[in-house]
Formats: sequence, C-alpha cells, structure tokens
Amino acid sequence: MRRAAEKIGTLDEVRRRVEEARAAGRTVAFANGCFDVLHVGHVRYLEGARAEADVLVVGVNGDGSVRRLKGEGRPVLPEGDRALLVAAVRAVDHVLVFADDDVARLLLALRPDVHCKGTDYTPDTVPERDVVRSYGGRVAIVGDPKNHDTRVLLQRIRTGAGR
Repeated sequence: MRRAAEKIGTLDEVRRRVEEARAAGRTVAFANGCFDVLHVGHVRYLEGARAEADVLVVGVNGDGSVRRLKGEGRPVLPEGDRALLVAAVRAVDHVLVFADDDVARLLLALRPDVHCKGTDYTPDTVPERDVVRSYGGRVAIVGDPKNHDTRVLLQRIRTGAGR
C-alpha cells in the first residue's frame, strides 16, 4: 500500500497517473471539497465516490479558495495537512490541491468518467454538470445524507457542546 504523501501530486502528475490508469482499462472518478476538518460524512462521500470507478482522484480546495468559499477563520487546517488527511483515506488513489473556486478546469484536464458530488446536490444542481457532459462523462451523487457539517462541528468544539 502506498504512503499517503505519495498519493499527492500536481495537476500534471495526477493527469499522467490518470492516463496510465485509463491505458490499463481502468475507470476514473473525481470528487472534491474543502475537507477542512475531516469527519465521517467526508469518509462516506469518498467511499461512495470510489464505488463509482476503479480509481478515485480527489481535488482539495487550496487555502485561498476555502477562505473565499467558507469565510474568515477558515480553513482551520492548512491545505497540505488537509490533502494528506484525504490521501490517508483508503478509498482515495490520488490527491491534488487546487486554487480555483470551482473544478471546471480540473475536470477538463482530467476528464474523469464520473464526477461525484455529495447528497446536498442533485444531478441537475451540480454546478459542473455541463462541463462533465461536454466530454461524455457522467455525474453521480454519493455519500450519506448531508447531516454532517464542519461549521456545526467547529461550533460544538468551541462551545464544548456534546452531540
């Protein structure tokens, strides 16, 4: 089994890995997120994404992107730490950190067979659905119901509140 750090690469490195997997006849799924404080909902999302294909690539939002998307005080953990935690999840094959606020550029570069989003979306509300369809990919909704929220978890930690 590869060490977690070995799973992390640049877009060019991950693209080469994806091309090698495709040449070997394997299918590729892509999932993405901030993964600011890794929790059970993230693990179930990643496991669900991996079930959609032979290889799972995960895009982790960079620090600037998380700040723009989630607000002041976020991320809690720096991008390198978040990428390493995601890479340590057994279901994940490759990880890359990206600075954009959306994944359209990554989807066009990697052209995964399946773009996976969490259950807070439907196939018709996935922002990148048209990009995925443009190259013949499909969208899959995976994971458990969205009742795990990093914002709520952080509030519970700050206040010392239980479940």
